Parts: sequence; structure tokens; C-alpha cells
Amino acid sequence: MKNIVLTSLLILILASCGDGSDTSVEAVIAEGNLEKVKSKKEELTERHRELTKEIRTLDSVLRAGNKDSKLALVTTLKVEAQPFNHFLELQGNVMTKQNVLIYPEMNGTLQKVYVKEGQSVKKGQLLATIDDGGMSSQLTQLKTQEALAKTTFERQKRLWDQKIGSEIQFLQAQTNYEAIRSSVAQAESQLAKSNIRAPFSGIIDDVIQDQGTVVSPANGMAVFRIINLSNMYIAVDVPENYINGVTVGKDVKVYFPVLRDTINSKVRQTGNFINPTNRSFQVEVAVPNEKRNIKPNLTARVQINDYSNNQAILIPQSVISENANGQQYVYIINKEDSNTTTVKKQTILTGQTQGDLVEVIDGITLGDEVIKEGARNVKENQEVKII
Repeated sequence: MKNIVLTSLLILILASCGDGSDTSVEAVIAEGNLEKVKSKKEELTERHRELTKEIRTLDSVLRAGNKDSKLALVTTLKVEAQPFNHFLELQGNVMTKQNVLIYPEMNGTLQKVYVKEGQSVKKGQLLATIDDGGMSSQLTQLKTQEALAKTTFERQKRLWDQKIGSEIQFLQAQTNYEAIRSSVAQAESQLAKSNIRAPFSGIIDDVIQDQGTVVSPANGMAVFRIINLSNMYIAVDVPENYINGVTVGKDVKVYFPVLRDTINSKVRQTGNFINPTNRSFQVEVAVPNEKRNIKPNLTARVQINDYSNNQAILIPQSVISENANGQQYVYIINKEDSNTTTVKKQTILTGQTQGDLVEVIDGITLGDEVIKEGARNVKENQEVKII
């Protein structure tokens, strides 16, 4: 705006100026003498150069007199209390304690397989049977002998209660009955091993052996793999220096890169043993799996809330500097009545960092104004202008 006014003033002056004989521009033009017009132009051009030089001189004087033009321009951040949550970022794997291989308990041919891969089963459900090699027939005979021995024992007992017969006959009948009953229980237990049942409710993940295969507990060949996807967790190794911050019940954010999905959970268990190899303890994070899309051994990125402060003082990392002694400091202002102020260098003690925000534990208080933009360009006691 100032330049426009000065330029307009210059034009008016030039327009009103004449030559040495006070001949105006209009008069020269009216005469129609080209030599005089040319001479008048040269005269005005020289005047223009002189006036421009004088205007520049006046501008420099005005700038020198304007104190604000010398002040560094800064912006400030007013310190206020706000909630702060720090998250420890780690990596873990999805695990389940109900992920087992089912092995046969007796030798024989896999006679019948009742389930297929992907099928949901209940605890105790029959999965397959192994040929018992005639053991069921032997059990039937033993039960017949047990029934006879029981009848004989009961009759001998009634007679002995009436003081009829010898004691030895009663004891022989009792011993024979108990021996056969024990044989029946042992045979039933052995025969039960021919039935392969689910140890817990879950999903048949793999049918390893086909029907008709000869199986044996000695060769280490599993028959099924069964998994329960409803009670899974993430195993995370946490460095020992976080042992006080990572406790049962702390909030956890879990991100699965493969699934591109995030869930919220909590720490359900912390280990009581420090691994001497990596100086860490193991933490279990519960994994809700309603969609059934989370699988064992899936990689997860875990953020565990190890520290919280509802009245924290937070400032951006970018405003903090460090001196040669390793002390961190910021510049704060002493606000005066005007919008100008002086700068004060303030040493601070910092705590946790989350992203670009740093918690200040000591050095500044609520209400202080920290220099934000321009913090790298000011010095102690320097006067600045706040914008």
C-alpha cells in the first residue's frame, strides 16, 4: 500500500514538473516540437531517478525506526494438563493351549474313522475305533464268570450269616468274585483304549491316519490334530525393565498384519520367570476370536499400555533441545503487557514418549508458554514477537 501511494505521489510530481522555463508537459506536447518533447522526457527521467533514490532513503529510515521489524517472530504453546497413555510396542505369536495331536493307546488296525477335517466335536465324542483283536469277546466271557462268581458269593454269604458251612468256603467265594470283578474292570479299561475320543471340544484340524491303517503308540504316529480356537492368546516376551508397568488387566491393542484387523484386549497373565537369555518375562494376551479367522502361530503386533497419567504435561519433541552436558531444555516466554516478550531458557526433565509427544516431569508448570515455531532460532533473554 505504501509503494502505491509513493508511486502515485511521484506521478503527480512529475506531471506537475516543467523544464527550467516552467513549461508544462501539456504545453510542450501542444507545441508539437519533437526535439522539445524529447528534451522534456530526458529531464523527467532524470528527476524520476533522483526521486526514486530519495524514496529508498526514506524507506530505510522508516525501517530503522520500526522496532518490531527487528524482532524474531515465534509462536507459542500454552502448557495444559491432559491425559497421556504410553504403549509398549512388541511382537508376538498367537497360541492356544488346546492344540494337540491325538495318539492311539493300543496296537491295531484303524477300523473306523467317524470324523473329517474341519468338523467341530464335543469333549468325549468318539472319533475313531481300533480293532480290539477279540478283546470284546473276552470281556463278555469275563462278565459271565463275574455273574456266576457273584451269585456263588452271595449264597455263601447268606449261609455264613446263618452259621452254615465253613468259613473257608465263604472266603474262597469272596476272593474268587473280587478277582473276577477286577479282571472285568481291567479288561474294560483296556478295551476302552480301542476307542479314540476327543479330549476337549474343538475342531478336527487334520485327520492324519486313514481308515485301515495299522497304528501303534510305539511308533509315535498321531491319528488326529484337534484345536480349540475359542480360548487362544498371544505370547509376548516383555523386557524385564517393564515388570512394574505390565501387569494383569492392562489394556492392549493387537494388530494382525495378515488380516489387516485390530482388536482390543487385556493382559490375562504375566510370567513369574525371567528368561536369562534375553532378560524378559512372558505375557499372555487374551484373543477373542468370534469370527474364527485368527489361527495359531499367526503373527501379531502388540501395544501394551504400561503407563498412564491423566494430568500429564505434554510438549512436541521438536521444541526440545539438548546441551553439551546432555541436559534437555526448552525456551519459554515472560509475557508482558504488549505482544512482545523476552525468551527464557528452561532446563526440563522428561518422561515417556509417545509418537511426537513427550511428557515433561519437571521444569515447566501449567500455564507456561513454550516457544514452538522459531524455537531453534532464539537465544536466552532475546526479545521476540509472538504471532
